[in-house]
Amino acid sequence: DLSVIEQLKGNPNAGLNYQAAALAKCQLYETISDARTDLRLLVLAAPIHMGGNTPVEFLLEGSNITLTTLYILPDTPLPDPLPEHDVAMVAAPGDSDETRAFLTEIERHVRNWPRPVLNRPNLIAELERDRICNLLKDVPGLLVPATTRCGRATLATIAQGREALDSIYPESALPAVIRPVGSHAGRNLQKLERCDDLTTYLEDCSDGEFFISPYVDFRSGDGRFRKYRIVFVAGRPMPCHMAIADDWNIWYLNADMHNSIDNRAEEAAFMSGFGDAFASRHHAALAAISDGVELDYFGIDCAECPDGRLVMFEADNALIVHDMDPPELYPYKKPAMQAIFADFQAMLHASAGDATC
Repeated sequence: DLSVIEQLKGNPNAGLNYQAAALAKCQLYETISDARTDLRLLVLAAPIHMGGNTPVEFLLEGSNITLTTLYILPDTPLPDPLPEHDVAMVAAPGDSDETRAFLTEIERHVRNWPRPVLNRPNLIAELERDRICNLLKDVPGLLVPATTRCGRATLATIAQGREALDSIYPESALPAVIRPVGSHAGRNLQKLERCDDLTTYLEDCSDGEFFISPYVDFRSGDGRFRKYRIVFVAGRPMPCHMAIADDWNIWYLNADMHNSIDNRAEEAAFMSGFGDAFASRHHAALAAISDGVELDYFGIDCAECPDGRLVMFEADNALIVHDMDPPELYPYKKPAMQAIFADFQAMLHASAGDATC
């Protein structure tokens, strides 16, 4: 709890220090428990920052499911015996070198796990930006921008004109989008109009590894940008939110949703008509994403190109899905979120039931 409080106060290092102290004492934490429990879920998590693992607590809202989280630590044996559970789920992400190390450790443990395991770690690792674009590059009706990973030293040589951009970035198309590996919510995300922009970017950003990809202009006919978050539960795509803004660098918290009744009305129409409209238009692409990723639960951030294709910016098993928006402003959110929660909980029950058949 102290770890979470410190991180919420904007003190990530202090929070992670508290987390390390707690995990040195115990790897297991029961965060949801109910005497009426009808299923026991064991989540396998990585010891990383708050919000880095799949936020399963939100998805279990309103259920009688007991949740126990086991933090997997390198070179540390698992508790013996393991806590009683009906199904396990891997919550660790694979969006950085650090988290992939934890996924590797989890993979070693779950090879002979005694219960069903959802979201296998080897599949989570394939969500990395420079992997997922290759996995889904040939899907008709879908654009996943080709993404290249490169180190700081290489980018510096390009910025200095001692190496050509196309030496590490075959598309060599400008404008391009650059971001640090493992970054989210727009942190140090920038559009490069010229190679010279790299110099200023590297001065302002201290990270060591980066992703670079072509900039995709996904403006709608009215000149505004719309980005969608969709989650897949047991293969079924479901709407989570829609963000509308005047700038391409958009995520939900910087979109003008809270102060715009028109934006919220459009989001409400998107969510209520998702099956007949958005999901119908992109049925083949969404099905191919689900089949290609193969995870039991994950989400994507995406948009619609002017030519009608679906453009996918990110796929992640740890995207935030919650029902905490003010109901007086977002009355349409609760039905959509509760539908996601119900499907997620049904998936857990089905997985546990299959194991006992």
